[in-house]
Amino acid sequence: MLYAIVKAAISGILVMVVSETAKRNPAFGALIASLPLVSILAIIWLWRDTGDAERIAAHAEATFWYVIPSLPMFLIFPAMLRHGIGFWPALAVGCAVTVLLYLLTVWIAARFGIAI
Repeated sequence: MLYAIVKAAISGILVMVVSETAKRNPAFGALIASLPLVSILAIIWLWRDTGDAERIAAHAEATFWYVIPSLPMFLIFPAMLRHGIGFWPALAVGCAVTVLLYLLTVWIAARFGIAI
């Protein structure tokens, strides 16, 4: 149980650092957020929990394929905000587009024999 609390605390601290940094300097906060820190933490936790190199390799490869369809959200969301769309609707549309792009990515990857 203590291990789960430590994992949650470290992961939560990471999110807090990004949000606090972004309040002072949005570009630097974005730089920190763009680092694959969450993925690295997940890989470390997965290694510690399983020690299974193949599982970690599959996780890292799948992460790569899921990052690509998530990128348009970071253009759609700010564009909507700048055009007067409210925060929550813009966020919802950005997330919905991302989910659709995830589904499209899985479908296209399967057609090329890539299992994600």
